[in-house]
Amino acid sequence: MTVKLTKEIIEALADAAVAVKKNSYSPYSHFKVGAAVLTDNGQIYSGTNIENSSYGLTICAERNAIFKAVCAGHRRFAALALCTDEVKGSDFGTPCGACRKVMTEFMEQEMPLFLISAPKKGARKIFKKKLKDFMPYPFPKICD
Repeated sequence: MTVKLTKEIIEALADAAVAVKKNSYSPYSHFKVGAAVLTDNGQIYSGTNIENSSYGLTICAERNAIFKAVCAGHRRFAALALCTDEVKGSDFGTPCGACRKVMTEFMEQEMPLFLISAPKKGARKIFKKKLKDFMPYPFPKICD
């Protein structure tokens, strides 16, 4: 079953990403990120970035949300929402390369990614792109 992306579902996904961003553990970068992934049956899993002083052990919000869903038995996704702190020169943050690669492992190239701008004051903005816009030539999956 594939969930239909209604305005209400997109808003719920965005709300989850915005809400979980508050739980970020980012004492080194001071850059808070929240992500929420929607499974193909309509469940939402959220995650935030959790840093570590060794940096290599840091986990990004997107991978945190995806891995939580995978741990719960999900392998198919309908959408992902990402909310970051303000990025200089842009309204929206984007996934890092590691997160983009993980997304291509579990998500179709046409899957929508919703980038959320949620300033402390002002209206929230949602920018819709597709995974292929961020990772146009992914390394092929070896098995299904």
